[in-house]
Amino acid sequence: MDARVSDLFCSGNGHGSGSQGASSNAKSGSGYGVAPKKACVKNNKKTKTRFFRSFKPSNNTPHLPPEVRLELKLKLVNPTQYRLEHLATQMKWRLQEGRGEAVYQIGVEDNGMLIGLSKEDLSASLKTLQKLAEKVGADITVLREREVDYDSDVPRKIAEVLIRKVPDDQQFLDLRVAVLGNVGSGKSTLLGVLTQGELDNGRGRARLNLFRHLHEIQTGHTSSISFEILGFNSKGEVVNYSESRTAEEICESASKMITFIDLAGHHKYLKTTIFGLTSYCPDFAMLVVSANTGIAGTTREHLGIAMALKVPIFIVISKVDLCTRATVERTVQQLERVLKQPGCNKIPMAIGSTDDAVTAAQQFSQSPNVTPIFTLSSVSGESLDLLKVFLNIIPPLSNSKEQEELMQQLTEFQVDEIYTVPEVGTVVGGTLYSGICREGDHLVVGPTNCGQFHKLTVGSIQRNRSACRVLRAGQAATLALGNFDRSLLRKGMVMVSPEMNPTVCWMFEAEIVLLFHAKTFHKGFQVTVHIGNVRQTATVVTMYGKEELRTGEKAVVLFRFIKHPEYLKMGAKVLFREGLTKGIGHITKLQPIGQYQPSQSEDEEA
Repeated sequence: MDARVSDLFCSGNGHGSGSQGASSNAKSGSGYGVAPKKACVKNNKKTKTRFFRSFKPSNNTPHLPPEVRLELKLKLVNPTQYRLEHLATQMKWRLQEGRGEAVYQIGVEDNGMLIGLSKEDLSASLKTLQKLAEKVGADITVLREREVDYDSDVPRKIAEVLIRKVPDDQQFLDLRVAVLGNVGSGKSTLLGVLTQGELDNGRGRARLNLFRHLHEIQTGHTSSISFEILGFNSKGEVVNYSESRTAEEICESASKMITFIDLAGHHKYLKTTIFGLTSYCPDFAMLVVSANTGIAGTTREHLGIAMALKVPIFIVISKVDLCTRATVERTVQQLERVLKQPGCNKIPMAIGSTDDAVTAAQQFSQSPNVTPIFTLSSVSGESLDLLKVFLNIIPPLSNSKEQEELMQQLTEFQVDEIYTVPEVGTVVGGTLYSGICREGDHLVVGPTNCGQFHKLTVGSIQRNRSACRVLRAGQAATLALGNFDRSLLRKGMVMVSPEMNPTVCWMFEAEIVLLFHAKTFHKGFQVTVHIGNVRQTATVVTMYGKEELRTGEKAVVLFRFIKHPEYLKMGAKVLFREGLTKGIGHITKLQPIGQYQPSQSEDEEA
């Protein structure tokens, strides 16, 4: 992370002057790469993908770039039975690698050259693709078709098709999106419109179902972390509460689930927002900016924190119904300047059509520098469908191989929320970091103030408010623990396999970068440290090689927790804050207090 990202944490209106060229693997605006001289793509749409002045598409790449879930096929007309079986096996592998999703491009040679097919051949190829999808239990959706001119009198087209598995035993693809932005930018209202399926009335009616506390309803400001779900079925159609009465019905119908993590925008709830970003491990972040106010309040700070944690960001400019087109353009230009700063090095990409949204979803997953920008209204519904298209197509960042490796490790569940439910008992919510968790599994939870762990048994499991038998690595859920004493639990604990011998520490060393500090950072300074789901005040015990730190400087620092020891891992990201002071880093050394030891009460029971 460039130390100049500290600019995002300082006051100012974001008038940066840096510029950034496109990465070498960036695609052209059409989303199909750059065609050879003989084959050029005809775009019949008036609205084209808008790249800003800093973006210069490469004309040196005549082929489509490789992608795990992308399959190139020239023609699928009347294949033999043997060929059909081979294609079905290939599709099954593509779906497995893409965690239930794959994109096929028809009319494209294996080397990426755009040839195109006649209308009859394209229709026959799509029918073959439909037959293959039915064979492997999937559905197809044609994302877009384009004409190409390849020295032929007959019109030729290429087609891009999304293949998605039909949901099977709740094994839908689940992506988590953290929602960031300044207070009053329209975050909760936008989520209410997306998940409820009804437009807002201009006075915040859509957001009422998202609030958890009375004071949130009264003030209209989110102060806690809430979760909302938006589903897409195997055909790419939206599944939300407008057609389904319960979350369980949405889960049954959806092949892909977007879980929105609604975070607080007000500065006094910043610790809650940071906890949501560090603890719930979002795949993406959606930064909501109000068109009429622009970059104000905590917008710049939220952008900086997401970048520090390396969470991919896309931007939504809301409330365009309240502004003139000139005001919206001014807000977009302001965002452009901030995104092009040396600390950001982002490539803004404005979305103006469905074709743009498809292109953005593909480029966003491949290049961390591309930042799609949507302009929409939750009241009029303007451009809302473009955001839905983007969310429907956007692929997961991890492939099935990485998922399998995590599932083969020992169980580790991070405790983020604790509840007491009548007739159920103690319930904990959080994310399964590694391994597999089933009903009836015996785990240990801790560390306590003494660094000990308590034995427990997992009762029932729920994902997205519906029953689930098996929880896999990377999935968020709530676990019922029966009569387990709630007073023994706290946020920041972990539930792990007894065989793990978890490392518990009072002290740890971290290599840090001071992003912003008004004066000097020195020994004895106390900061609030965020490491995953751990959030606790720690004291700077020692700074190796330096007496004090100033903004932008690096050092290895020894921290000590002031209240109780925590479960930590080598290499984990560290984010610390205290007032205006902020910094990031990673753990380089742990000082464990000892290996796992059962509590005294468990010894007595034994």
